[in-house]
Amino acid sequence: MGFIEAFLALCFLVFFHELGHFCAAKLFGVRVEVFSIGFGQKILKKTFGNTEYALSLIPLGGYVKLKGQNDLDPRMRDDAPDSYTSKSALAKIIILCAGAAFNFLLAFILYLVVAFSGIKVLLPVIGTIQQGSPAQNAQLLPGDEILQINTIPIKSWEDLSQTISAYNLAKSDSNPESTQSSLSQQPALHFHIKRGESILIIPITPIMQTTHNVFGETIQKPMIGINAKGDVGIAHLSMKETFVWALDEVIKSTKLIYQSVQKLVLGVIPIEQIGGVVGIVDVMANIAPSGFIAFLLLVALISVNLGVINLLPIPALDGGQILFVLYEAIMRKPLNERIMYGLSLLGWGILLTLMALGIYNDIMRILARSTL
Repeated sequence: MGFIEAFLALCFLVFFHELGHFCAAKLFGVRVEVFSIGFGQKILKKTFGNTEYALSLIPLGGYVKLKGQNDLDPRMRDDAPDSYTSKSALAKIIILCAGAAFNFLLAFILYLVVAFSGIKVLLPVIGTIQQGSPAQNAQLLPGDEILQINTIPIKSWEDLSQTISAYNLAKSDSNPESTQSSLSQQPALHFHIKRGESILIIPITPIMQTTHNVFGETIQKPMIGINAKGDVGIAHLSMKETFVWALDEVIKSTKLIYQSVQKLVLGVIPIEQIGGVVGIVDVMANIAPSGFIAFLLLVALISVNLGVINLLPIPALDGGQILFVLYEAIMRKPLNERIMYGLSLLGWGILLTLMALGIYNDIMRILARSTL
């Protein structure tokens, strides 16, 4: 059942992305010739109005075929009133961006659903304290619950981490060599602590410590030397907080995925970690039994991932097509046909290579996991 749920969720994400292109095209009077989930041979198809709706054999994505547009041959042009190529540059860019926009919108809606259900969070309760740390010097104790820092309410361990980092990074000197001394000269953070039935206000000044980010890179980060106890609770947000949280999650997910692509290009992330559709379905299938909320969070993250990836400046993707449109708008003439065609072939080559590599890595990981 987990596999079926995962497969249906992935198909829905592709459908929603293509629905964005479809709606934007209809808005600007562009004829949609084909709306397909999947590629290759059409398994099921039905024509409504002047659009053929299809379910195709290879479930690795989907596409919307617009009149006057051919991703395989961008030299194709059709100047009919209902053709994509007859529309203004702004209309084309909106149509191209609409798929990713719908992915971000879907993620925002899913995060809203999660927030309305109550967010499961790691509570800001201290478990252990590092020897010689600012927390130990300030006489914090295991079991202390952090309620507030200065005027900022703390509802989760993530709030705690972000508040400490944001405060010090905003105040510290841009010169890394003087960061530590700069921190020591700052006003202390005032921690509002619940200890038993008492509320204490304890000033603490963080120090820079070495840690690792999500990409495994060594970084310097302001810390006070505490670890979470591991207590989990449910954070109930107000209506305003719910919308702010959902929007913030979309923004954070977008930044994380963009940084992941950047780290991959720079070689920080090895190519062995590239994943594909097989890995996505596998992860979703494993998460599905964990509960509806966990599954929704993963679907939201993958939706953002689809949006970001499709906006990359690769000619086979929406981002590459946007670059072609911008060039034509700025230069007031289309890109040389031979160059455009060559770039498109290169883009498809890159995309297909990454897809093949991702599928290969996914299969190797699954086989390695199943090997005793």
